[in-house]
Amino acid sequence: MTAGVGGQVVFQATAGDGIGNPPALTEREAMFRTTMEAAQVGIFVLQDQHFKYVNPYLTRLFGYSAEEMVDRMGPLDVVAPAQHAFIIEQMQARVAGVSGHHYEIKAIRKDGSEFPAMIYGSPSVFDGRPASVGTLLDISSQKVAEQRIRELADYDVLTGLPNRRLLRERFVQLLAAAERDKTEIAVIFLDLDHFKRVNDSLGHSVGDELLVEVARRLDTVVRRIDTVARLGGDEFIFAMPGFHTAAAAEVARRLIDVFSRPFEVAGHELTVTPSLGISIYPHDGQDLETLLKNADTAMYRAKDIGRNTFQFYATEMNTATLDRLLMESNLRRALAQNEFILQYQPLVNLRTGVIVGVEALIRWQHPELGMIMPDSFIHVAEETGLINPIGDWVLCAACRQAKAWCDEGLPSLVMAVNVAPVQFRQPGFVEMVAGALASSGLDAALLELELTERTVMHDADINLGTLSALHRMGVELSLDDFGTGYSSLAYLKRFPVGKLKIDRSFVNDLETDPDDWAIASTIVSMGRSLRMTVLAEGVETAEQLAQLRKMGCDMAQGYYFSRPTSAAGIAEILRAQPFVNR
Repeated sequence: MTAGVGGQVVFQATAGDGIGNPPALTEREAMFRTTMEAAQVGIFVLQDQHFKYVNPYLTRLFGYSAEEMVDRMGPLDVVAPAQHAFIIEQMQARVAGVSGHHYEIKAIRKDGSEFPAMIYGSPSVFDGRPASVGTLLDISSQKVAEQRIRELADYDVLTGLPNRRLLRERFVQLLAAAERDKTEIAVIFLDLDHFKRVNDSLGHSVGDELLVEVARRLDTVVRRIDTVARLGGDEFIFAMPGFHTAAAAEVARRLIDVFSRPFEVAGHELTVTPSLGISIYPHDGQDLETLLKNADTAMYRAKDIGRNTFQFYATEMNTATLDRLLMESNLRRALAQNEFILQYQPLVNLRTGVIVGVEALIRWQHPELGMIMPDSFIHVAEETGLINPIGDWVLCAACRQAKAWCDEGLPSLVMAVNVAPVQFRQPGFVEMVAGALASSGLDAALLELELTERTVMHDADINLGTLSALHRMGVELSLDDFGTGYSSLAYLKRFPVGKLKIDRSFVNDLETDPDDWAIASTIVSMGRSLRMTVLAEGVETAEQLAQLRKMGCDMAQGYYFSRPTSAAGIAEILRAQPFVNR
């Protein structure tokens, strides 16, 4: 090897001694040979489109021996056929003395496997004739890293679905095609119902596995030209070109059907349902952000009407959304400015007529709208998480009032407080109850927590621990709206519940509807068998009261006795005890 004119490398073959012994190597040639053999990059010399030299790294890379490659093979033997024309152009350019540049090829090993490689070639001279020298680098690891970077940038790490960034890029293309072809695009916003319960009860790892399984099922519904993306959490987006309203509705139905079978996740059989909102381009928006916002609005409408269904966007939904946001803002202000008050309704012992307790009922004293009943704001409080601080306030205020009545010398009575499902499941609920009792000084036996049977039966085994802790504390427990849920008698026997409240829907027509009478009578009998007190709510007439007494109901509350009233009003009623011996 010697230096040539113009910086070219000149390779000169050295003659042997004519009797089969290898030629003597100069010190420079020995250094060159050692360097080539130690190089961690493929090095080769080409002439007449054949290899004239290959270093050991290159032979190992392709799986051939030097004897198989030198003078017998060329680049066309180790490059994918689709690139042969390009490779021939490059070899001709090097022979013509044109300097090379880096380019990628798809290389083929002896076993037929492929790998990406980077080539750099340079004109050269070998034995006095034009040739080229080049390097080859396996860039498989680099390609894997680049692919991983693209995945992290464009795809959701958990589910492998496109993320918001890639969704936005694809939607630009869909919009261009839709504008050109005058077609529609359906955008479907899917949200899992009550997904937070899975994370809270079984842990985030199970929730993540559930999301992966959901993504797999969702992917089976869409076409190859559709995009299903995950925005985050349990929110999935479908962008579907060429879909009009009827077709979008059919896809929405298929998506709901996907959830009809339970998911097997981490040894648990989980049943989840979706709520879907649909917006259509160009009717409901001209860009992705508007279409997403409107589909999201429609999805919340689907949740409002019962979940596990779909709704199309309509402009009037914006008004409802604004009202909801205003309600949430006002609730936060009401909590900060003490606009909530409590009223109380007596709980009467039907055998003696004595008022033995009251139920605390929240009211919102709005500075402009006046008194607002809980039916108008509790559902918003539950959905926004405000029910926890509001429920905590109710509990503490009710305990303080019950203790105040005791301090006034009034007869001891039970203070019944409703507990919302979200509030009951919040971490530290037992400790919060203990704190309310301690700060007020109220005897735990005078506090009764009312929970709906749906609240108790959801994750019954987990809730049993909370109920038992409250019972050990001395707090009384009752099941509200009994008969409207799905109680299991096996669990009911295990729960430390002391009272069943017959739902008002069974009391309204008690004297005229035989079915209501049968249900109420059955609840009374069941309560007696389980040694529980039974209370009927919503009693408004003497006839209803007579029927309840006849079937042996223990207690009642309702307008027949008293409407909810202030603490001062209850104090007067407690002193008078107007229902004794009535």
